[in-house]
Amino acid sequence: MSRLRRRGQLNVSDENHVEEVSDGEESITTPHAVPIIVANDDHSFKLDEEALRRVLMRDDIKDRYVVVISVAGAFRHGKSFLLDFFLRYMNSKYVYKQNTSEWLGADDAPLEGFSWKGGSERDTTGILMWSEVFLTELASGEKIAIILLDTQGTWDSKSTVKECATIFALSTMISSVQIYNLSSNIQEDDLQHLQLFTEYGRLALADSGKTPFQRLQFLVRDWRFPYEAPYGAVGGQQILQKRLEVSDHQHPELQSLRKHIRSCFSEIACFLMPHPGIKVATSPNFDGRLAEIDQEFKDNLKILVPMVLSRENLVLKKINGEKVKVRDFVQYCKSYMQIYEGNELPEPKSMLVATAEANNLAAVADAKDTYAQLMEEICGGTKPYLKTETIDTEHRRVKDKAIDQFEKKKKMGGEEFSAIYKQQLEKDIEETFLQFKSHNESKNIFKSARTPAVFFALSLGFYVASGLFGLFGLYSLANICNLGMAVAFLTLATWAYVRYSGEMREVGIAIDETANFIWDNLMKPLVQTFVDSGIQQMAVEVAERTAVNATRAALNGNKS
Repeated sequence: MSRLRRRGQLNVSDENHVEEVSDGEESITTPHAVPIIVANDDHSFKLDEEALRRVLMRDDIKDRYVVVISVAGAFRHGKSFLLDFFLRYMNSKYVYKQNTSEWLGADDAPLEGFSWKGGSERDTTGILMWSEVFLTELASGEKIAIILLDTQGTWDSKSTVKECATIFALSTMISSVQIYNLSSNIQEDDLQHLQLFTEYGRLALADSGKTPFQRLQFLVRDWRFPYEAPYGAVGGQQILQKRLEVSDHQHPELQSLRKHIRSCFSEIACFLMPHPGIKVATSPNFDGRLAEIDQEFKDNLKILVPMVLSRENLVLKKINGEKVKVRDFVQYCKSYMQIYEGNELPEPKSMLVATAEANNLAAVADAKDTYAQLMEEICGGTKPYLKTETIDTEHRRVKDKAIDQFEKKKKMGGEEFSAIYKQQLEKDIEETFLQFKSHNESKNIFKSARTPAVFFALSLGFYVASGLFGLFGLYSLANICNLGMAVAFLTLATWAYVRYSGEMREVGIAIDETANFIWDNLMKPLVQTFVDSGIQQMAVEVAERTAVNATRAALNGNKS
């Protein structure tokens, strides 16, 4: 990239465009913020791989080891504002190579670089990378490329929990230093959000046992209690120790949260920053001029920024303990984004949703228990066999009672939320009913005796047929019947062994199904035919007898 570019004070529009002007034979490209993780309208994200490669896959960059500095946290807490001071330091030290502590710039110069503005609405979406990669060399001789990332603020009115978790997790996964930008204090909900986001990232990494992330830098803006802990790194460490302390008197949930955070990062630090001044917070025309910022804020900036960005403090990006080069960093970004584009990770939930879910699941469990207890009293255990029609009727009655119990129980989340769990309850009840119905059928002695009766009848039928065919000299048919009789006896013996030993259950099921098929399609129709013909014959005989008796009675009456 041409060295004719203007450095230090940059003018970038909200659209983060690339400004090009002609200067003789060379084109001057103004450094700007490049969206590399882009937010979609459906609350998902996609990687702009082309933009990422355009910035990083240059010959003078791609083989260097990479340092990635990312700033994340709640929206409207000055992340982009802070990053623009980072840019001033980077231009002074790594571009102009000025050996001076006066890198903050002129008092009357507007603050430019990453897009930022005052007000209550979010300004940044997705993840932005500064188009200028800063190059340096460590004392060890290693050539380094430094990348600055700005992230979409969390907990605005337009973002889902999944969006917040995805952005924070991705920025933590790809950065070597994650700056967690907070307002006023480190509070318990800040730690809970951090636990949620880092767990979402840890799941995506499929952790192999190593610490998944590198340096976590808490940055507490507008610290209001300097009499408790002084501004800067020392006071920050005091507050951090208190907030992450694990003690026996804490609730196990609080202990677990703190242990989780410590286990996720190889290094954790904290820095306390004063308020930048009333004009910064309230003036709609504030444009970042140093003259309008409190001196105490500027003094602490001069400590904070070098603490993160000076050569001796740079943290190289490592994955599984191995230093990452720029070209590998591109591939990691691509791989991580593919995970979040798929459905491999669970949907992260807000505390309200998680509580409502647990509340509804408890109501489902109670209703299922009620159904199971009532059905157990009706047809469970050693209760006698019930006809199919009877058990179906009882099932519907008890199911209605269980559903009514679920609906009457007070639940969080509203009717629409609970409707999903009601459907799950109905499905679970139907599955439980199938178990009760199967248990009830096992008590049907006629049905349980069907298989041995069928095969015994088959063997007896083959025996009789074999004798008849042999009587008439049809020995081939007689031999076939003998074979059929032997197969029927062997099948019956196999079935008995399966029932006794419990082994080869699939074979036993196949034999039962075969017996049912033979009964339903051969024997039952024959029996029904014989029964029907027998009943018909009996009816004829009864009618004839009745007619004869009536005739005799009439004749006897005439004689009298």
